[in-house]
Amino acid sequence: MSKNFLTVCASVLCSGLMAYGVVKAAAPAGTSLDGAAPAESGGIRTVNLSLSDYPDFTFAAEYAVEAVVYVKVTVKTQQQYQSLDPFSFFFGDPRLFGQPQTRERVMQGSGSGVIIRSDGYIVTNNHVVQGATEVNVTLNNNKTYKAEIVGTDPATDVALIKIDASGLPALEFADSDKLRLGEWVLAIGSPLGEELRSTITAGIVSAKGRSMPSEDGQYKIESFIQTDAAVNPGNSGGALVNKEGKLVGINTAIISQTGAYSGYSFAVPSNIVRKIVSDLIDFGAVKRVKLGVLISPVSEKTAKEMKLSSLDGVYIADVQKGGTADKAGIRKGDVIVALDSTQIKTPAALQEKVNGYHPGDKAVVKLYRDGEAQSIEVEFLGEELETGTVEEDGTVVFYGARLRTHAKGVEIVSAGSGKVAQAGGEDGFIIQTVNDQRVSKPQDVIDIAKKAKRTVFIGGMTASGRPGYFGFGKE
Repeated sequence: MSKNFLTVCASVLCSGLMAYGVVKAAAPAGTSLDGAAPAESGGIRTVNLSLSDYPDFTFAAEYAVEAVVYVKVTVKTQQQYQSLDPFSFFFGDPRLFGQPQTRERVMQGSGSGVIIRSDGYIVTNNHVVQGATEVNVTLNNNKTYKAEIVGTDPATDVALIKIDASGLPALEFADSDKLRLGEWVLAIGSPLGEELRSTITAGIVSAKGRSMPSEDGQYKIESFIQTDAAVNPGNSGGALVNKEGKLVGINTAIISQTGAYSGYSFAVPSNIVRKIVSDLIDFGAVKRVKLGVLISPVSEKTAKEMKLSSLDGVYIADVQKGGTADKAGIRKGDVIVALDSTQIKTPAALQEKVNGYHPGDKAVVKLYRDGEAQSIEVEFLGEELETGTVEEDGTVVFYGARLRTHAKGVEIVSAGSGKVAQAGGEDGFIIQTVNDQRVSKPQDVIDIAKKAKRTVFIGGMTASGRPGYFGFGKE
C-alpha cells in the first residue's frame, strides 16, 4: 500500500512540474507569472491585472445619482396672426382681414441639473433654462419643486437655479485641472426625457481643452472635457463625476450628425463651473476679466523664428490698447507659455485659466520674446469696456452689453455682466424704446441714455417674442 501511495505522489509531482513548464514556456519573454516585470527586464512596462485594480463604480454611482435632478422647463411666447378673408379665394388672391390677433404658444423642454449645496442651489446649462417662464425640478426621490433662476452665463453655458429645500444631497467639486487622459468618469442625467431619469454611463477622459465652432458667432469660453461616456439630449446640465463621486464637469454638448450620441460628449470643467456659480451667488453676476489680447496657436514657423523647443504656448497676434496685457507691457509677437504655475499649451487653456480670475487679481505671465524667456506681472481689469466702444465684430458696447442693429430695433448680442445684465437684459433681447423714445441703431440707445439724468428704462421684446422691460440707474 505504501508503494502505491508513493507512486501516486510521484505522479502528482511530475504533473505539476509539467504544467509549470508549459505555462512558463507560453509566458511572454521578460515577464513573470504574476504579471510584474523582473528587475533585470530593462524597464519593460507591465499591467497588474489583479481583481482589486479593476474600476469599481458602485460607490460613485450610488452616491452621485442622489444629487442629480431632472429639470423640466416651460416657455410661453406670444404670437401674432391675422385671419384669412374667405371671399378672397374666389379671386385667387388670398388676403388677410381684421386686426392682428395674439395667441399664446406653450413649449416644454427638459434637461438635468446637479445639486451643489444642501440648501437648494442647482447647476444646469444656460441653454436648458434660457427663455423659461417656469422651471420645475424633480429629485431622485421623486419629489418635485418649483425653481427660480438665480443667474446665467451664456459665455460658458452655465446657469444656476434654486429650489426651496434644505438637507439635500450635494456633490463636492473636484479639481478638473488634475483630470488625466484615460481616467474613468461617469455621466449622470436624464437622456431623452423623464422616462430615463437617473441614467448612469461610464467612459474615459478622451481629451481636455477642447473647443467647438460657435454657430451664432457669440463670444464663448470653451475648454471642454471630452469623454466617450454616452450622453444624449436631456443629459445637458447633468453631472460628470470621477471614481470618487466628485463633480469634475457639467455635461453640455455632443457632436453628432443625427442628433443622438455618436461617441463624442463634452463637459464644462468643474473649475470653470465653480467660479461661475460662486460669482452668481455672491454678486448676482459673473465678475469676468479680459487679458486683452488676440491669440492663436504657435505655428512651426513661429517656433522656428523664436527658437522655441516645442509648439506649446499661445502666440499674441495683437494687443488691445488700454487692456490688461497692454498696461503690463505684453506685446504683439510674444508667446505665452505659462500663467502663474499653470503651463499654457493652447488658446483654450489660456482662456480657461484667465476665466478663473477676478478684477484686481494679479498673476505672473511667463513668455518668450525675441527668443528670450521673460516673466511679467499683470493686474487683471474687468471685461466691461467703455460705453460706445466699437468691437472688432462691429458690435457696440453699452453698459457691459454688446449691441447691433436689428430689423426690429437694436439687438443685445451679449448681455455681458454689467448693468444691462444685472437689470434683466438677456441675449437676444430686441431694444425698441429707451425712455419711451424709439431706437433703430446702437448709437440711438447710447445717445438717449446719455441724456437721461438718473434712470435708463428699456422696452422691447425677448428672444422668444414676448414683450419685455427693464431699467437701471446711471449712478
